[in-house]
Amino acid sequence: MKVLTAKFTLEANANIPVRCDLPNVALKYGRDALGTMMLNGIFEENGIEVIQSLSADAGSSGVMKYEAFRYIADTILRDIREHLNEINGIYLHFHGASEIENIGSGDHYMLREIRKLVGPYLPIGIACDPHGNLCKEYVENTTIIRSYRESPHTDIEETVRKVCTVLIEQMKNPTGIHSVYRKLPMILGGEQSVSADEPVRTINVHLNEMEKDPKIISASWHVGYIRHDCDVAGCGIVVVPSKKEYQEYAEQKADELAEYVFSKRHEFHYTGVTAMPEEALRMALEAKDSPFFITDSGDNVTSGSTGANTFVLRQVLAVKNLNKKVLFAAIRDEKTWSKLSGLNIGDVCDISLGECFDELSTKVDLTVKVEAKGRQIGTRLFAEEGDFGGAVRVSVEGKPIEIIVTDTNHPFVEKKQTQVVGANWNDYDIIIVKTGYAFPEVKEYGNVMSLTEGATLQDTSRLPFKRIMRPMFPIDKI
Repeated sequence: MKVLTAKFTLEANANIPVRCDLPNVALKYGRDALGTMMLNGIFEENGIEVIQSLSADAGSSGVMKYEAFRYIADTILRDIREHLNEINGIYLHFHGASEIENIGSGDHYMLREIRKLVGPYLPIGIACDPHGNLCKEYVENTTIIRSYRESPHTDIEETVRKVCTVLIEQMKNPTGIHSVYRKLPMILGGEQSVSADEPVRTINVHLNEMEKDPKIISASWHVGYIRHDCDVAGCGIVVVPSKKEYQEYAEQKADELAEYVFSKRHEFHYTGVTAMPEEALRMALEAKDSPFFITDSGDNVTSGSTGANTFVLRQVLAVKNLNKKVLFAAIRDEKTWSKLSGLNIGDVCDISLGECFDELSTKVDLTVKVEAKGRQIGTRLFAEEGDFGGAVRVSVEGKPIEIIVTDTNHPFVEKKQTQVVGANWNDYDIIIVKTGYAFPEVKEYGNVMSLTEGATLQDTSRLPFKRIMRPMFPIDKI
């Protein structure tokens, strides 16, 4: 038996002034791509040969250019066409929140085209991010689709194994099952749906209980993605029966699950402490323990923002008699990074930090000293391996401020990442990171989510949705 595997992940933020192109995508082919799939030999253990197609990881970025997506989609579809008479199933690792120029959802387009090639019955399994948008056609074209339970996503490998296990069983003993979908009239940001907090913690317990039912093989809740306006935006749930004769039963359980999750709508909230920018900075300056983290939620790179905003930097620079040692991890500015990376350790120079996409990323003139340089090659962040870009740490002349300048919008959420440029968290009083909710290692320290403006604005009611289903909670009163 043979299975074809492929990966396409993009979390597309339409609120940033750049488009995602092929140079922004980590492309791997054949055996090299297997290292990105987190399959860990599960198919081989079950006597199934893997035919590996393209792995295309665009991370969190802007809307993808049409031609870039065409290359990715055509490569995967070509491989399926080439091996059509050999394969017994297809495993796909998608994100769910892609947006493509002139197409809309790349995930939905790709699955639709795959079904045209393989027909309605070949088993297809999809592991995906919960911050992706679904629709009835997309879900019902899968044998199983399941999202990660945890946010932050610490259970990616576990989810992959679950999907593959079901797919293997259906390849060996096909029963004709397919996933069941229900859309919820509810739209949420990821910062309101952290799994360690309520009501998501209770929802996950409920999902686990559902899966103890021998008639249900998988149940998942998909938060959705709010950073581009589309008709499939919003929350959804998926239930998968264990056998075809339980398909009607799965429909019934899907109705029950949808009602259960929707009944929790008033309980969703920001996790941890949140504050407006002035108050967030005051809290950090007055904190007795260190380090104390500020998450710049309006420039949250884990949700596709550029990471280039200098707003909080200007806030800190304006503090009179600053007596706290501050680290910015990080600020993206490709030109400035390029200039700094060409200097020697200890060199002093003038820089204008800021990419000037808008007022929030206005340039800041600084005199800095190069303290350290590094590159995040081979690091592992929440099961993902790869090259996460260059980094240069500089100190600001006359201020107790250090800045990590990068050429990418990759998040700095684990200690080992700042250590690439010799920065130990415990050496600082305040650390500013470009995220929304606090990731696990950050959460161990004092932290506040600063409700800054930007491409990942947290106030859902202010987002300019035109195409979403209405009514939709909390935009509308339901």
